[in-house]
Amino acid sequence: MRGRRGGHQDQQSRALYDLSALVLNLIRSPPAPLPFSHGVPPVPSRRSPLPQISPAGFASLLLGISLTLMLCGSVTFFIGFVLMPWVLGLAMLFYVAGIVSSLSVFGRSILCYATAPPSPRKDFPGKITKTI
Repeated sequence: MRGRRGGHQDQQSRALYDLSALVLNLIRSPPAPLPFSHGVPPVPSRRSPLPQISPAGFASLLLGISLTLMLCGSVTFFIGFVLMPWVLGLAMLFYVAGIVSSLSVFGRSILCYATAPPSPRKDFPGKITKTI
């Protein structure tokens, strides 16, 4: 016996399959033959005309596209909503790691300066020094 979730998933996949089949049939359908107004057939052109979609077919195509975009948008929003705390936590972790790293470099420079032996003063040649 099939569970409730499996049946729901089959129904969704069947609806998605039907929608894709409808869109593909609308795109692939040949143009409807038009009656000639004066009984004279039009002059055939060298290029084959592009298939025409009826206004209802075009509206159905746009409806399917907008439905798909809304569905994908809501799924994307849900994924972003679930992952946002993780992204913020990781950003805060990197921020704290940067602060600790800069503090350790700052502390190391202070320690090196404090523990360094005093260097003797050097007189530079050409500099005039006053003597009292």
